Amino acid sequence: MSDNETSRLVKGAVVLSIAGLISKVLSAVYRIVLQNLTGDIGFYMYQQLYPLLGIATMLALYGFPSAISSLTATELEKGRALSWRGFYRPILFILGSFHLLLIAIVYFTAPLLARLAGDERFVGLYQVTAAVFLIVPVLALFRGIQQGKYEMAPTAFSQIGEQFIRVGTIIAGALLVSQGIFQIDAIGTTAVLASLLGGVSALVVLVCFYYKNRKHSPADVKAFSLEEAVPWKKYVKTLLLFGVAAAMNHMTLLFMQLADAFTFVPRLMASGAAEIAAKEMKGVFDRGQPLIQVVTIIGSSIALAIIPAINYQKLKKQREQVMNYIQTAMHVGIFIAIGAVLGLFIIFPEVNQLLYKNMQGTGELRLLIIAIGMSTISIIGASILQSLGMIVRTAVFIGISFVVKVGSNLILIPHFEVYGASIATILSLSVLLLLVGIELYRKLPSVSLYRSMSWKSLAAASLSMVIYLLVMQRMFSALVIDIRLLLLIYVLFISVSGAGLFLFVLLKTGGLTEAQIRILPKSAYLLRIYHKGRKKP
Repeated sequence: MSDNETSRLVKGAVVLSIAGLISKVLSAVYRIVLQNLTGDIGFYMYQQLYPLLGIATMLALYGFPSAISSLTATELEKGRALSWRGFYRPILFILGSFHLLLIAIVYFTAPLLARLAGDERFVGLYQVTAAVFLIVPVLALFRGIQQGKYEMAPTAFSQIGEQFIRVGTIIAGALLVSQGIFQIDAIGTTAVLASLLGGVSALVVLVCFYYKNRKHSPADVKAFSLEEAVPWKKYVKTLLLFGVAAAMNHMTLLFMQLADAFTFVPRLMASGAAEIAAKEMKGVFDRGQPLIQVVTIIGSSIALAIIPAINYQKLKKQREQVMNYIQTAMHVGIFIAIGAVLGLFIIFPEVNQLLYKNMQGTGELRLLIIAIGMSTISIIGASILQSLGMIVRTAVFIGISFVVKVGSNLILIPHFEVYGASIATILSLSVLLLLVGIELYRKLPSVSLYRSMSWKSLAAASLSMVIYLLVMQRMFSALVIDIRLLLLIYVLFISVSGAGLFLFVLLKTGGLTEAQIRILPKSAYLLRIYHKGRKKP
């Protein structure tokens, strides 16, 4: 790979990270709006379908495009053209066959899935949801081809466009339900329609980029083609093994919600809860999902900005530099995770009231907040392993954590209800964190990820922030809790100021070295804080 291609790849990774961040924040925001408009029952209905819709999105956005881009880059490096008979058609055939199988499985097992979910009304909705997988092969092909040519903008713009269409459709449907024009059951149909419309809009964006860039692409004028022999075995292995594994690595939180969708309500009802009460409790529990998602994504994205500089080739050639990148990514991730957990744990009553208009479930969801720390650190660790080529192994770890979540739900929910589901999530993410930590140590034994951390700085920053938040809460919370606008101002102010205080103390007490700070985004500003008042050696 040339220096120019490497530069384009790194810049492209940053573009995709920004698009992913925008998309995830939008996803969290619209679910909060949805709950406000349709209540906990409406939110429950949407969350029952969301995991299946999310799986389709992950396959079309991350999994198969990654596999196709790898195949594309390999062929172009060999000087071969991407012909219809030798490349496009076989890939579409493999992906089309795989997704037709998925559609058949979801469609014909819909009655079973509805029984597992504890609600027979979902039979038709699960069957309609299967249609979302129809558009995945074409989306994945267009994204993967262009990523393989180091053109990341098409994927980024298509992702953002898709999310805006989806958000607009869901909010429009929720408004119609809140006005009594549609019944509450329409939330499920709206969710499926939103995914289909979003997928079509993404396809339009991708096709436009494809034909625009095709005029200037050298890939279409190479002398060789793939007409002679189609490497079916290679295609199938890359697409179905690497592609699915790559998608799974983006499904950690999605799998937690999938487990809840099919175990939460049935286990509550089995323990004696009424059907409506159980569904309302599931809706209340799901309030924590947008918060976990947005805090985890924002927190991990800061550390993950470092990840494009990490790969197996660099590890062999520039070991010390890559080790510093890895250590910095993990340290930043741990600092952010612990700070976010402590801060959100303290101010969660106000956050719950602000976002959902009551404090129902505050105790149970406070416990769930602990999962933010584990998911953030696990995602960063897993991303480091993936960048070193361990994609299938990290996918296996995520699969194991899913099994732990399902088993824990089945055992704990009947005894502890919503608290049981929160504990199950924490247990499953703890297993994932343990597996990732062990693998990092096995792969990089010379990197001192935890012993080299400045725990005293972390303790000082955490204590300063906790004291500040508790004082502010004691002084102002009761004054603003019943006025939503004032509560919004209060929550925003203490969140930003609390995070700022945490960062300030962390930097001033030497939580990160100067070399580590230089790697981070906005390092010039952070270095000014670090150096101010510090004696020069």
